[in-house]
Amino acid sequence: MKAFRLDELEAERAANEGAYLQFLRERNMSVGLYALDAGDLDPQNPHQQDEVYFVVSGRASITVGMETTQVARGSVVYVPAGVAHKFHHITEDLRVLVVFSPPES
Repeated sequence: MKAFRLDELEAERAANEGAYLQFLRERNMSVGLYALDAGDLDPQNPHQQDEVYFVVSGRASITVGMETTQVARGSVVYVPAGVAHKFHHITEDLRVLVVFSPPES
């Protein structure tokens, strides 16, 4: 078993001074913690993998392709591989678990 604590992952991510911390990588998937603070711009480009976002905390909008929705704690968003997507209008610090399948390159 592999088990993780969100507070420890957040501390490790912050110590590494990056917005993204991959903390699990297996044959068919990878999982990471993505952080954007209120007012930040999301620099993402489309990925080659399908991904699922689970919003742990914060508030923002996300646009996937031509669709936009509001997200907050508890929101789950699926993004197909190759589709443009961005978080924006981040009004509260955003912390998101990201699952890539297959694993992010």
